[in-house]
Amino acid sequence: MKRLYYRAFQKGFKIGSHVLPWRRPVRLCGYEGLVDLLTRQVCGSVLIVTDKGVISAGLHLELVAALKAANIRCTIFDKTVQNPTVDNIEQALLDYRWNGCSAIIALGGGSAMDCAKGVGACVARPKKSVTKLKGLFKVILPMPLLIAIPTTAGSGSETTVAAVITDSRTKKKHVMMDTALIPHYTLLNPELTRGLPPFFTATTGMDALCHAVEAYIGQSNTKQTRADALKAAELIFGNIYTAFTDGENLKARANMQKAAFLAGAAFTRAYVGNIHAISHALSGQYGIPHGLANAVIMPHVLRIYGKAIHKPLWELARAAGLADETTPITTGAARFIDAICELNAKMGIPTKLSGLKTKDFPLLAARALKEANPLYPVPVIFDKGDVIVVLLRVMACEEGGE
Repeated sequence: MKRLYYRAFQKGFKIGSHVLPWRRPVRLCGYEGLVDLLTRQVCGSVLIVTDKGVISAGLHLELVAALKAANIRCTIFDKTVQNPTVDNIEQALLDYRWNGCSAIIALGGGSAMDCAKGVGACVARPKKSVTKLKGLFKVILPMPLLIAIPTTAGSGSETTVAAVITDSRTKKKHVMMDTALIPHYTLLNPELTRGLPPFFTATTGMDALCHAVEAYIGQSNTKQTRADALKAAELIFGNIYTAFTDGENLKARANMQKAAFLAGAAFTRAYVGNIHAISHALSGQYGIPHGLANAVIMPHVLRIYGKAIHKPLWELARAAGLADETTPITTGAARFIDAICELNAKMGIPTKLSGLKTKDFPLLAARALKEANPLYPVPVIFDKGDVIVVLLRVMACEEGGE
């Protein structure tokens, strides 16, 4: 009965989603375009939400200089942590209010953008706490102007309805989902990704691939999300290894940013699935980087799905140049999963995750299933046993692992 309910919910949500106020972020032309926008919007003070890594790399300097030249005051919140917390949002919100800000610029990876979205949500709904905004459509009201400037190529948060926030006390991740959270504008600058370490380039890139794959194999696609996901897969397979081995190749960097944008646009309408649900549970419990968890988990979940996704995987394989129309569907699907494993191996992404404890598995499974169901329109609905099988397959055998 549960499965029937989940499918009915997903079908109803897909039908209802056509009337939601979706938007695709407008892409700005450099910092000149950003300053012009803020001037036209009469935004005299902005909050820049970022992290210490971005600041230490000096990636904020050009932005800050452009704002100051236009007499736009900026306050920098650089305390965002990987897997941003409720505390991060509350601290940044204080900075926003204290300095009379009227716009938010997210500068960084997915963590900075999720934190910025959380701040915007709290500004829109000042009488609600961060944790009360978790779930579907708890924001609704318009947020302040939100501009996303990614310094990575993976999360796709610059296009999405979602923000994932960790409660540091319970180690549980909360997902906010609301069309109000979609950034109004984005600025893609491959120069900002030039200094990314190779391994981070790899895991964030595989995160983008996971977005494209889960969107495409799900059951809530539109013509546009299919096109976006296929193009993202093509760009990732064509550029991720070059970006990994040659970080100065700005063409590959730009293509990876475009891929992340498209994959984000695809999954913000078509949603993700069990890979992300399990990954979020692991990140919340153990602090495992989200992109790394997705990369390791992805092949295992795809194999468990089996023939239910052979045709869409074959189509993704064709887009990625791994198959053509003469390739048997099962062969193309297998090639696609094998290619993911080969990419992981070439880029030094492990096949196992350290730190997992079997005593935590029931809790992790419960959290993953609660996130996935009934919302995510997955090709195969998982139960507790399916999740635990995945966890066992990705758990590194090490002392204390039990």
